Amino acid sequence: MCGILAILKPDQSLANFADLRGQALVMARKVRHRGPDWSGIYSDENAIVAHERLCIVDVEHGAQPLIDRLNGNVLAVNGEIYNHKELRQELKQLHEFQTASDCEVLLYLYDENSPEEFLNRVNGIFAFVLYDPNRKTYLVARDPIGVNPLYVGWDHQENFYVASEMKALVGICERIREFPPGHYFLASEAEKGFQKYYRPKWAEPGYYPSEPYDAIRLREALEAAVHRQLMCDVPYGVLVSGGVDSSIVAAVAAKFSARRVDEDDRVAAWWPRLHSFAIGLEGAPDLISARKVADHIGSVHHEIHFTVQEGLDALSDVIYHLESFDITSIRASTPMFLLMRKIRAMGIKMILSGEGADEIFGGYLYFHKAPNGHELHEETVRKMQKLYLYDCARANKMSAAWGVEARVPFLDCEFLDVAMMLDPEVKVPRNAPHSRPIEKWPLRKAFDGYLPDEILWRQKEQFSDGVGYGWINSLKATAEQKITDGMMRGAAERFPVKTPETKEAYFYREIFERHFPFATSVNCVPWERSVACSTAIALKWDAAFQNMVDPSGRAVMDVHEEAYNRAVQESV
Repeated sequence: MCGILAILKPDQSLANFADLRGQALVMARKVRHRGPDWSGIYSDENAIVAHERLCIVDVEHGAQPLIDRLNGNVLAVNGEIYNHKELRQELKQLHEFQTASDCEVLLYLYDENSPEEFLNRVNGIFAFVLYDPNRKTYLVARDPIGVNPLYVGWDHQENFYVASEMKALVGICERIREFPPGHYFLASEAEKGFQKYYRPKWAEPGYYPSEPYDAIRLREALEAAVHRQLMCDVPYGVLVSGGVDSSIVAAVAAKFSARRVDEDDRVAAWWPRLHSFAIGLEGAPDLISARKVADHIGSVHHEIHFTVQEGLDALSDVIYHLESFDITSIRASTPMFLLMRKIRAMGIKMILSGEGADEIFGGYLYFHKAPNGHELHEETVRKMQKLYLYDCARANKMSAAWGVEARVPFLDCEFLDVAMMLDPEVKVPRNAPHSRPIEKWPLRKAFDGYLPDEILWRQKEQFSDGVGYGWINSLKATAEQKITDGMMRGAAERFPVKTPETKEAYFYREIFERHFPFATSVNCVPWERSVACSTAIALKWDAAFQNMVDPSGRAVMDVHEEAYNRAVQESV
């Protein structure tokens, strides 16, 4: 990951330019954790573009902002362009490339194509600003799913700001909003606002996919995505929670990592052995399963233990980096935040993770309640379209907090075009041709033989549950101690917007507002009722959901096997 910060106003010169350049440097420092390896800045009388770099590809020569020698266009990118070599070959004109950076090709795609045309050809995770000094205009864009964060804001003089994280804009901008995924903003067409360029068929309203299930095609599509995303010039690793999603990614990565080579048959990996990482409380269910996965794929495994107190001590930092008071996100982000610090300490700068599979295949336990394939598909589309607010934000911001880049092969657009076009009836858990109804059956079946059966067919466990049930229980107990009943009775007066419904929610909201005491910051945080990570619309699937306020997977007790068994024991 990298951090970008830009102040743009192409229609007139910036007032107090020297002051604004100094202000830009201060603001850029707030995202330096995303890119601790180098800093760069460009400025003229109309724009300031700053970049904080995390070196992943072309470590020696890829510093940004990148400047086109022919016309002076300026580019700052937070992200990776996985198909940059193919895109170079497709350019119509001869361009003088200055680096081996995967991002530089964006400068020349802009020269030759309309934004919508070239953005739909890019396979990657990105958020970028491209400033054109000759036209005094600029292009801002974000990747299709929103894997990489991006925010925009306006100050009282209507200067336009762009930043990788909200914190860089807080206190400067009067208005802040998150840049929508799959969109671009072109200054010369500012009256049109944010323009959507990513329009997959599977997301069209009312569309019902009907592709027959083909296990080989699905497996090959994911393998190709993992292979693309192994592109790097630095030590890398894989996250292994012990669940099926991260375990499949790790198993595929192990297949390719034994000897990764470039086109000249030179070894490309700085660290040829695959390293895997897991975190949990002592005795956590995830740790046991993760060790079995690591042994099976032959990775060098690192098992990190944390204590409840260490997690509680980290909460304020977690909420500051996450920029959210969402309960599920904070529960899961805390162990990930601690894990990423250890990963960076071991010299790893890129990590593969399993985010996205639950949204694609209906993997959360509440999907067992889906009435039919049609409603399941509509819910998966809703989940995909909100993923940038939750799991993508967690994975990206928790890794970037320590200068690590998280990559998510399940969210590769070419893979999505295969997986999201499957007939959704095969994703309905009760339709799985297995000994018991099982979520994500099409994915599990496609990778039969890659993992031990006890892992491949393990029931879904949300990350915040799997690191140890004591973690969530301790969070609730801490909130119960710190937030009184009287405070809860006054919650609507204290927090009239997005009012907390539980003491745990109130606890997080207090911490958030200590870091971000502005209404415009609260507006950037997602908020909706949820059970087991459902959207609010899916709550209608089961009457029992209506009075629940706990987003844990354990809330779906008639599906979650361990929670059900515990409930039975307690009732005896």
